[in-house]
Amino acid sequence: MVSMGGLFNASEKEIRDGYTMDVYFERTKRILENRGLAGVPVWAEFTGSSLPRGWDWAVFCGLQEVLNLLEGSDVSIYSVPEGTVFRPRTDNSVRVPLMNFHGPYTGFGEMETAILGMICQPSGIATAAARTKIAAKWKTVLAFGNRRMHPAISGVIDRSAYIGGCDAVSSRMGGDITDTVPVGTVPHALMLMMGSNDSAFRAFDEIIEPEVPRMMLIDTFSDERTAALDACRSVKDLKGVRLDTPGSRRGNFKELINEVRWELDMYGYTDVDIIVSGGLDETSVAKIADTCVAAFGVGTSISNAPTLDLSMDIVEKDGTPISKRGKFGGRKFTYRCPHCFNMGVSLRPDDEIRCSCGSVMDMIEVPVMIDGRKVLPDRTPSEIRDSVMAQVRQISELGSE
Repeated sequence: MVSMGGLFNASEKEIRDGYTMDVYFERTKRILENRGLAGVPVWAEFTGSSLPRGWDWAVFCGLQEVLNLLEGSDVSIYSVPEGTVFRPRTDNSVRVPLMNFHGPYTGFGEMETAILGMICQPSGIATAAARTKIAAKWKTVLAFGNRRMHPAISGVIDRSAYIGGCDAVSSRMGGDITDTVPVGTVPHALMLMMGSNDSAFRAFDEIIEPEVPRMMLIDTFSDERTAALDACRSVKDLKGVRLDTPGSRRGNFKELINEVRWELDMYGYTDVDIIVSGGLDETSVAKIADTCVAAFGVGTSISNAPTLDLSMDIVEKDGTPISKRGKFGGRKFTYRCPHCFNMGVSLRPDDEIRCSCGSVMDMIEVPVMIDGRKVLPDRTPSEIRDSVMAQVRQISELGSE
């Protein structure tokens, strides 16, 4: 029972115990057990019919947490690797399975709510991060979005954003999960409490550990050009200045950025970077990517990215294909063209499927769990991110949106 005086987030035990699931899954399990169907083996696949915002491709993210959840259960899982860039359908409109589960339905069915949540939201965040990285023309992108989302999922958000392409995250939890050093500048609150830019900048430089990069926020009280020079004079080893200029003062943001860069260079501060933030998304980032900006701090548009609408469907029961209307029955295998990333689906794992571009597609599904036991070593977020970046570069060169 949830206490109204406490926090409203679920513990790991509550998730594993099914406390957060849609209640009808528990009722289904009881009915199947009562009717002697608990042990009937099924194949269930996870697919999506389309992607939000007209996206042509997405990044599959969240598999590791699903495996952690189901380790020790009575299920085998075959999946595309985490970090796979995929399209949701084949050219002939067959939905592409991202994961295939095999085992008694009662061995994993009641976890459907949790499993979908562990891949739908992370995949949306990772995709938004990847698209923002492209928009930034591969410049540094910092994930600043935790403050817009519930703190219970900050680790999920940071991991997904990092895997998708963000170069660093802002929370200590996210830093621990991704094995990176969390980054940040200073909040406006510091300048407001200290009473001036100079006193805030100097206090930060005197008190905070020297290994923390000195990046000062310069839009609190005064003109950005003036404040940028103030920061340079107040902090000896200044790494960068951050412009978080509000929309009501922004005007032509691109011109403002170039003006600050000119002023810094004119006075010899050529090594001081410019970081920008404040309501950025892939569209606004793309508009200023050609400027002298060194890094983009992107928050809500990544952390609150649209969730991928994936679903789990039984497609085979006790060796016989079966499906609900609108879905294709039968256990399927996922293929992808290594050159143009078009997708293919077959009822056999050894087919030769040719892409419309003429290339032979690769079967990209791999076994990741057999009878509740992981069969592949865990990959680090950095390893997954490297794979994502290579694929995203390739698909961006194809001109896919």
